[in-house]
Amino acid sequence: MKKKNTTPTPHDATFRQFLTRPEVARDFMEIHLPAELRDICDLGTLKLESGSFVEDDLRQYFSDVLYSLKTTAGDGYIHVLVEHQSTPDKHMAFRLIRYAVAAMQRHLEAGHKKLPLVIPVLFYTGKRSPYPYSTRWLDEFDDPSLAGKLYGAAFPLIDVTVIPDDEIMGHRSMAALTLLQKHIHQRDIAALTDRLATLLMADYLSSSQVMVLIHYLLQAGESADSEAFVRELAQRVPQHGDALMTIAQQLEQKGIEKGIEQGIEQGIEKGIQLGEQRGIEKGKLEVARTMLQNGIDRSTVMKMTGLTENELAQLRH
Repeated sequence: MKKKNTTPTPHDATFRQFLTRPEVARDFMEIHLPAELRDICDLGTLKLESGSFVEDDLRQYFSDVLYSLKTTAGDGYIHVLVEHQSTPDKHMAFRLIRYAVAAMQRHLEAGHKKLPLVIPVLFYTGKRSPYPYSTRWLDEFDDPSLAGKLYGAAFPLIDVTVIPDDEIMGHRSMAALTLLQKHIHQRDIAALTDRLATLLMADYLSSSQVMVLIHYLLQAGESADSEAFVRELAQRVPQHGDALMTIAQQLEQKGIEKGIEQGIEQGIEKGIQLGEQRGIEKGKLEVARTMLQNGIDRSTVMKMTGLTENELAQLRH
């Protein structure tokens, strides 16, 4: 696409100066909006919005005016996006759709729960007449009819959570991944051993792909005993056994290292506690010694320090 001058043309600048005035925009919409759309617009609630959502590398091509307004029913929001063009652009319909979607996104980011109805309007003032291109964005596809069906209906949905495991087993090279992702949050992953081993034995996957699956299980899974699961797979799938066993051994070593680390931490903590306790006991004895030397009777000393008669007896030595 040929780069154009970023300086607005006199046509764009003049148009923008007029249309950014709400009273002018109201007249514009009353005159030019199709009746069906105009009837749902509460033109008394017009609010000029920033056009800053336009991507930097495309702003140079357009002078956009964006208004938000409420519906005549009082609920929901409508945006009217007006673009001025003094030269024909065969991709203008697609660009208008892109800007409309950007306006919808910003509306959601502002905290609204529903998408606004964005009405794109092209205002053309070029030398070439009439405007030569369709403003129906679907006409930019080779097959507008098929595009209309795709974008006018629900998109394809693959809900793995409701696909039966038996059906997944027939998904060839996708089966192992689909099965594992369906059950990745199970605490008892061992229930998948038979099915997963069968799929890995079928040789749909390379060793590197098998390793990716296992690492995924270890990183995202919630299994209580991943090491045992991997060891079982290693025994059941000999063609990938060495790699799987290596992972199992690594897990075992990590477990040992973690156990040693926890043991050291517990030992240090216990040592600190023991040291603190001994320090407290020694401090009590010193306080008791001082109190006795100052003539305080033994019963008072025992009451104040919590020491026993036997413990006080040790102070004589």
